[in-house]
Amino acid sequence: MKVVIDSNIIIDVLERREPFFQKSYEVIQLSLNKQIDGYVCAGCMTDIHYIIRKNVKDNNKAKEAMIHLEELVGVCDTLASDITASHVLDMNDFEDAVLAATAKREKADYIATRNKRDFINSPVAAVEPEELVRLCAES
Repeated sequence: MKVVIDSNIIIDVLERREPFFQKSYEVIQLSLNKQIDGYVCAGCMTDIHYIIRKNVKDNNKAKEAMIHLEELVGVCDTLASDITASHVLDMNDFEDAVLAATAKREKADYIATRNKRDFINSPVAAVEPEELVRLCAES
């Protein structure tokens, strides 16, 4: 099962944000244990790095976190065609629309996110961490 993971889940884990950490960590564990093929969009990686660096105030620690992240999940490219495709999606948030367009092109089965309502009009179904864990347990 191919899953594109929204940056909010990644940041929950890297920053141990409560009350979201445990459920988000379970998504990363699914990828680590090869129960899913987990990916983060390349376009999200810069946002994730920015937030981590801003909060830890140490560029080397932020860089180490990003390297570690790449050991846990794959990175899928965001192409110019994904940007173009995102414009026709009926989604309010541009970043979410680009993620959805990228997930579609990548033929992902799901988008894992904590903000499922933001992906109502996504061409790829969005699931929250608990739903993804349940789907993996059922298969």
